[in-house]
Amino acid sequence: MTPHFPLLSRLLHWSMAVTMLAMLFIGIAMVGSLANYHWLVAIHRPLGILILLLVVIRLVNRLIHPAPPLPPDMPPFLRFAAYTSHVLLYVLMFALPLVGWAMLSAAGDPIVLFGTWHLPPILPHSANLYALLRPLHTVLAFALFAIFLAHLGAALLHAFIFRDGVFQSMASWRR
Repeated sequence: MTPHFPLLSRLLHWSMAVTMLAMLFIGIAMVGSLANYHWLVAIHRPLGILILLLVVIRLVNRLIHPAPPLPPDMPPFLRFAAYTSHVLLYVLMFALPLVGWAMLSAAGDPIVLFGTWHLPPILPHSANLYALLRPLHTVLAFALFAIFLAHLGAALLHAFIFRDGVFQSMASWRR
């Protein structure tokens, strides 16, 4: 029987996958839509903070409940690719919302979560800092999307080509 990730790990994984995909598409729509920009930003900001919160919870959960072992016959370069891509995913899932928060702080924009509930700025108001962070946020978003697609591609390889149980360890809802 294939070892599975614990239920909380699977719930966090899939809820973050959906949330991050939505966030990436909202970010793209923000750039291309002047008519809906403010509405999209009002969704984008709290969703980014939710992702930041979820990734912290997910990281703690991952430290408490490590991933099941990879198949013993998995080649070393695939093991390295799996490890590296997961590290990059965690780094980007953590960095992207922080850079967004820092960018808004540098712009002097309030980080409105809901109603009158705002987050404090984490950087001083500075046009120079904003000018650095704005393109960085975009580059990190594209990097996250690329790693996300690579992760999806690897998952599909494990599911349909290798059939080694790696995909099932995260995708199966049955024990």
